[in-house]
Amino acid sequence: MGNKQKNLKRGLFAKKVLNLSKKTAKIFLLFLGPLFIVLSLYNLLFLGKLYPGVYIANISVGGLKPNEAINVLAQKVSPPDKITLFYNNNSFEINLRELGFEYNLPESVDTAYSQDRTGNFLLDLSQRIQAPFRHKILGLRFAIDEDALTKKLTEVAQEIEVEPQFPSVELSGAQVVVHKGSPGTSVDLKKLRIDIGQKLTFAEPPSAEIKVSPIEVQLNEGQAESLKQRAENLLGKTLILSFEDNTYVYKNEQLFDILSPSGGYLDENIKSLVADLADMVERSPQNPVFVFEEGKVKEFSPAKDGVEIKKETLFNMISGNLRTLEALEEKTAPLDIPVETTPPEIQTADVNNLGIKEMIGKGSSRFAGSIASRIYNIGLASSKFNGILVAPEEVFSFNNALGDVSGYTGYKQAYIIKDGKTILGDGGGVCQVSTTLFRAALAAGLPIVERRAHSYRVSYYEQDSAAGLDATVFAPTTDLKFKNNTPGHLLIQTRFDPKALSLVFEIYGTDDGRIASTTKPVVTSVVPPPPDLYQDDPTLPQGTVKQVDFKAWGAKASFDYVVKKDGEVIFEKTFYSNFKPWQAVYLRGTGPVN
Repeated sequence: MGNKQKNLKRGLFAKKVLNLSKKTAKIFLLFLGPLFIVLSLYNLLFLGKLYPGVYIANISVGGLKPNEAINVLAQKVSPPDKITLFYNNNSFEINLRELGFEYNLPESVDTAYSQDRTGNFLLDLSQRIQAPFRHKILGLRFAIDEDALTKKLTEVAQEIEVEPQFPSVELSGAQVVVHKGSPGTSVDLKKLRIDIGQKLTFAEPPSAEIKVSPIEVQLNEGQAESLKQRAENLLGKTLILSFEDNTYVYKNEQLFDILSPSGGYLDENIKSLVADLADMVERSPQNPVFVFEEGKVKEFSPAKDGVEIKKETLFNMISGNLRTLEALEEKTAPLDIPVETTPPEIQTADVNNLGIKEMIGKGSSRFAGSIASRIYNIGLASSKFNGILVAPEEVFSFNNALGDVSGYTGYKQAYIIKDGKTILGDGGGVCQVSTTLFRAALAAGLPIVERRAHSYRVSYYEQDSAAGLDATVFAPTTDLKFKNNTPGHLLIQTRFDPKALSLVFEIYGTDDGRIASTTKPVVTSVVPPPPDLYQDDPTLPQGTVKQVDFKAWGAKASFDYVVKKDGEVIFEKTFYSNFKPWQAVYLRGTGPVN
């Protein structure tokens, strides 16, 4: 076919399409024109009025102007004075006026007027076409004190709800006892608030039914037996958490509380434990304080890193250690609390030129069971050493630093060992201080020039230490002495805690690389204690018996002390103790009965 014929056919086809398009356009205009006129008249009819089919709280307001709709609502709707809540045979009334309840009719009508006037042309057009055939119900807007309403509903709920008894484990004597728990009930306050809002919004009769849900927490026999077995696996075992010189111990019921009745552990209880530890351990970075006056450091606090617990890591460590305690025969599960540290802006060495840079030794002791006067004397005596400086090459004397010990210098009467007897004497408890300083000097690697052990084993000195790590003093014959052979001055600091019944000595100076070690004391020649000793005490009421010392066996003890620097031994010594058998001592009251 030639090009001429092709062009002719194309022309005929285009002409047909053009004629068809004209016809379609005419039909469209014939239909659209009347529709446009109708819609224009419709919009004009409802100009400034609510569109038809709109109801507020089931009251028709379609076709009304906003002020007319407000008047209609005002005639047909009045705010209720109260709303009544029902549960079983009980009813509870809430005074709505006290809650500031009122309908906002202008706002309700304004919301209704905005229907089909969104500004979206196609959406509004579609809605306006449907308006005459619809029944669109809107709610009334109202104001109410939500906090006060919540408080009222909570008070009602408290009268209805039954508190569940959650499963628990306790230790009764030496027996593990599991309480299975009992179910409770809970009011769904959220749903109740929605129901009340629905009633008020649509001006329905002001009442609502209170819905109560059961809380099922009771264990069955199998779950109770499993929980008991797990608790028995933890009985007598201890979780020990440590940071610096603080130790936190959890055992028995403290561990039972972490067990989940459904298996595993209660995450929230472990998180609570971690949060409690954070309150005790965490701190901001601390710059040092160094106030030197009249040859003594009057005020001192070393630079301390800021500390923040690695909470997620600790959470996992606690969970892991609990699993270990449950599964194995281990009696203790010790762990160091993991922390993030932040250094302070200023270091200790920056605030003095005496060579006091860091802590080089620390010693501690406990004195649980001490009488009040002994505790007082420990605090008084230890305070004498706080802030003392020891110059390089100086031999430090405990007795010289302590000074006179008597009632004239503030000491109280407490029990001391003298001439083989336990008697009341001034300054009882001073040897707790010398023992603690002796341990700090050993930890610092200082040469011990003079030290003497007690004649008898004293229970206080073995509460956190093996036998033989003690030092007695009695001026002028018995002293504790050590030499400062470090490059700089030494600073002694004490921390006395009468509540925790503990004493800590810290020695600060220059770490010159020395390493101190002590062997575990070897105890031999053990001898049983003599019979119990009872002593009359006129300060106690007649008929009262009070134990002030406990039985201790006689023994010999020894340990080796070695200090090395750069691989060379710079000091070594073996310390010996020869303890006589020690008897239990009881005070028998002979004083008047109050």
